[in-house]
Amino acid sequence: MSKSNMVTDQATGLRRMLQHRPVQVMAVASGKGGVGKTNVSINLSVAMSAIGKEVILLDADMGLANVDVLLGLQSSANLSHVLDGQYTLEQTIIRGPAGLNVIPASSGIERMANLSPSDYYKITQAFAELSIDFDVLVIDIAAGVSDSVINFSRAAQEIVVVVCDEPASITDAYALIKVLSQNGDLFRFHVVSNMVQHLHEGRILYHKLAKVCQRFLGVTLHFMGTIPYDPFLRKAVQRQNSVVQSFPGCPAARAFRKMAVTAAAWPLPKGVRGQLGHFAKRLSASASALST
Repeated sequence: MSKSNMVTDQATGLRRMLQHRPVQVMAVASGKGGVGKTNVSINLSVAMSAIGKEVILLDADMGLANVDVLLGLQSSANLSHVLDGQYTLEQTIIRGPAGLNVIPASSGIERMANLSPSDYYKITQAFAELSIDFDVLVIDIAAGVSDSVINFSRAAQEIVVVVCDEPASITDAYALIKVLSQNGDLFRFHVVSNMVQHLHEGRILYHKLAKVCQRFLGVTLHFMGTIPYDPFLRKAVQRQNSVVQSFPGCPAARAFRKMAVTAAAWPLPKGVRGQLGHFAKRLSASASALST
């Protein structure tokens, strides 16, 4: 495809996306693995679906994707097939609990862990071709500070950082926020304190991180909530289901539902920033900028 045709196709796709209703785009990130980031993405998405939001959960942990596995979903196609031109993005969507829409990615494919600018362009075009309307796009991005993490974070309107009460988690969360603020021009973050023994410890953990970030990075952190350590969450994982649906009365499920109400109340940016086209445009622009 020539450069002029690519620009024309992209402009057409972005105009098509502007016809859809406003979409809240949030990226769920963590400085290190093992802090429960994907479980937060899944249960937050399911809880928002349960309160009437039309939600798409995009598994953007490209090299180690496991959202579909954690939800016990079977898929014959994923994002790698979209990039190869074998399927449309809409054909990869599988229906999850509470009506959640899941776009799975692949696991163990090196190319997916190192997407090129043209791959991000293809993702942009794939979203342009979606015919369904939805309210929320939750992006479960990889742990760490890779280019993929920066690209998807820069394209989102809201960044949710998951942290637990371990020195390495706090240090790596700070490093993530530092990279995103310095390389991604992002200055506002929501913090989820995960797997804490007591609810008040979650706010203490948040204040530890917020204090150092505000002092040295000049960013703004908001406390999104606390998810307590809950053995029912592990049981839900073993059942390959969300804890919100498997054990709705447990402490973790109640915390996720409360968090979903909080996220649903976030105001949508006015104008084009509230449209899916803005997400796609920023995703392509970020990937192009980092490649130069």
